[in-house]
Amino acid sequence: MLHSLLEFLYMAVVLQQVNHLPTPLTLQDEFTQADSFITERAENVLLNLTNLGPRVVGSEANEVEAVTLILDQVFKVQNEMNQDYFDIEVDLQVVSGQYMHTSLYHGVQNILAKLSAKNNTSTNYLLINSHFDSTPKSPGASDDGAMVAVMLEILRVMANSKGPLEHPIVFLFNGAEEDGLLASYGFTTQHKWAKNCKVIINLDAAGSGGREILFQSISESSWLMNYYSKVTHPFANAVLEELFQFGLVPSATDFRNFRDYGGMQGFDMAYIQNGYVYHTEFDSFKVYPKASLQNTGDNVLSLAKSLGNAPEMRNINNYGNMEHFIFFDFLGWFMVHYTMNTNLIVNILVCVAALIAIVISLCWISKRADLSLLAIVAQFMLTTFIQTLSLALGAAFSILISYVMDVIGCSMTWFSNNWLICGLYFCPVFFFLGILPAGFLEYTKKYALPLGLRIQLFLHSHCLILIVLTISLTFLNIRSAFMFMVAVFFYAAALIGNLITQLHNKGSWFAIPVIVSQIVPFLYFSYVAEYLYFIFIPVTGRNGGASNPDLLIALIAVIFAILLSGFLIPLYLLFRRTRSIILCSLGVAILFMILAIRPIGTPYTPKLAPQRYTVQHANQLYHNADGSIRSNESAIYLYQQDRHIDIAEEVIVKFKAAHETSTVCNNEATCQLDRPSIFYTPNSLWLPVNEPPGIPYERPVLTLTAKTIMNTPNTVRYNYTLTGPDHMMFFIEPKTSAKIINWSFDKTILSRKRLVFTFVHGKNNDAFEFFIDLECHQYTEFGNRVKIYEEFLESLPNYATNVNWLATYDSWLF
Repeated sequence: MLHSLLEFLYMAVVLQQVNHLPTPLTLQDEFTQADSFITERAENVLLNLTNLGPRVVGSEANEVEAVTLILDQVFKVQNEMNQDYFDIEVDLQVVSGQYMHTSLYHGVQNILAKLSAKNNTSTNYLLINSHFDSTPKSPGASDDGAMVAVMLEILRVMANSKGPLEHPIVFLFNGAEEDGLLASYGFTTQHKWAKNCKVIINLDAAGSGGREILFQSISESSWLMNYYSKVTHPFANAVLEELFQFGLVPSATDFRNFRDYGGMQGFDMAYIQNGYVYHTEFDSFKVYPKASLQNTGDNVLSLAKSLGNAPEMRNINNYGNMEHFIFFDFLGWFMVHYTMNTNLIVNILVCVAALIAIVISLCWISKRADLSLLAIVAQFMLTTFIQTLSLALGAAFSILISYVMDVIGCSMTWFSNNWLICGLYFCPVFFFLGILPAGFLEYTKKYALPLGLRIQLFLHSHCLILIVLTISLTFLNIRSAFMFMVAVFFYAAALIGNLITQLHNKGSWFAIPVIVSQIVPFLYFSYVAEYLYFIFIPVTGRNGGASNPDLLIALIAVIFAILLSGFLIPLYLLFRRTRSIILCSLGVAILFMILAIRPIGTPYTPKLAPQRYTVQHANQLYHNADGSIRSNESAIYLYQQDRHIDIAEEVIVKFKAAHETSTVCNNEATCQLDRPSIFYTPNSLWLPVNEPPGIPYERPVLTLTAKTIMNTPNTVRYNYTLTGPDHMMFFIEPKTSAKIINWSFDKTILSRKRLVFTFVHGKNNDAFEFFIDLECHQYTEFGNRVKIYEEFLESLPNYATNVNWLATYDSWLF
């Protein structure tokens, strides 16, 4: 009965809310809802944008066609807007610069439209950002074409309204996000409007549609959450923000630049559903759910209107509380948010109240059983030990399974068939949470306490464990502690209810308040677990092969199994066939392990859940100092993106010389860089071939244009020009006897011995010029030693070290 109730709640409520999207509005709805977001208009823009194909920085599709399409839409809004109320100023920024020390960009583009009320005097702007470029091969429907379409429709709706709008809104369509957040950095550091932008709404994607989640905000912007809590479809969680900040999600967004370089407050929102298609050719218009446009449009339009008229924007520095805050939605129905100070107070009060209720309950049990309180406390401590051991064994067994599955080459069996996670990693925890307490109760059945009271001790002990976790995490400033507090709160409420009504003293009637109290936590925890798996299951397919993906999936299962079932499984001990029920969990776990190693556990499904490979036909030329070529090598480079590069073994074995890239470094400088060359990424494969890459392809050309002896002693300036394709990497390492003392790049990294620079050009493809100043020893031309000396030094044993220099001896007789 209890199991059926939980299944019903999960299917009827949780899945419904996780996947809920509003009904899209059409052009016909515009006549009755003129101020509303119209999905059909945004959908047409998205279709035209994705029809351009992949929009890679430097390509015709990105630099010309996409720019033209977006500008046409902006100018159309400008021509049709309500000119009695608004002005729209349009700007096309072409920006160049240097980012994060070693990322160089040239001629990347930003499209900007500033919407402001007539005679506006506010100098504080709201910024809304998305990017129109995409990764190679991907049409980028969700990432980030849908957000571009949303912004254009919001601009149209607001420009055709009658206001009010106190603060201008800048709509930034940036053209270089996928290559390292370059365009947003160019805007933030160089555009004339950037210094006035105080609040940011950043729109991105890590999946294809669904509801956009607010997963990151600014510690100083808790006042903004008051506005977000009023949106139509809230979806947010501080847990995900912590996981993102801990680096468990391998990606970054433009939000970082607006926060770190622009000092902006605001929101970072992204699609997370169907992350399998993220950055693939399957992120298409056909796959993207159009109702997602309505969901995002409703929310962002609401935020744009409210923030555009927010009194806090007049002097935004007065509204920073300089601390993190807790925020989460409940099933998309409403938002809860409060500061860390409040979090500390709430967590402590709830835990103290629960402890007091437990102590009172122990006193009642002592009186009911006519035993000393000391004897009851001793029994409670023993019960707590059994419950702790059950949790530890359940967690350990689940984690052990994750290691075993990985060792036998069967990791990620749940990648396509997500339901396997339940049997593999939840059921072991359920089993141990039931079997040890059942055995303990059987062993102590002659004890003076009735069965109902002994089960209550297990419930109390589980609550005590959660109290310890809540307090510990709270004092470690881990915001996710509120999850454990929620579990404690609802059990404490049931316990207090039992104490007041004295149901705890009436056989098994105590179970009714406990079951009722667990409905809300069950709905919430299963809701959070569902969308966390939405995020992390696809992430394991692009997180590299260095770590065991099953371990992450198992850890999530362990945490939520404890939260979901810790107060429910003890109630099964009231049934007559307790062991049979508990053994079912073990049987399911064993069955699922068998299924996982069978063909049904094959991780990948074509188009729906594909395996990712990065494959390049590479050619390497090594030049001597005189310009001649000393090595010319071609190969197919295969980069491992998940744990199963061996699945392509049937293809790879055709190349008998296939080997890991670590064996082909040849002691070149690129093998020793802190940021490795694309050809020498660890755990990837190098498959030599005789044929170089096919034509047409453009090679980079580095030309020494001048070599000048400077006025500074022993200093030579080398001037270079670099031409080539729109994406290049170049490495700089001086000879041992030379030292870089100046160059065209960031001076703060001059002390580094070796450096790799990335270079990206967008609209402009003219030659890139730079210089390097080397300080060289006077006794040799620019620090070059003769070949035989170099060969001698290199021939010394690898266990030897040496200090070497050049020496001369002159002798005269007179």
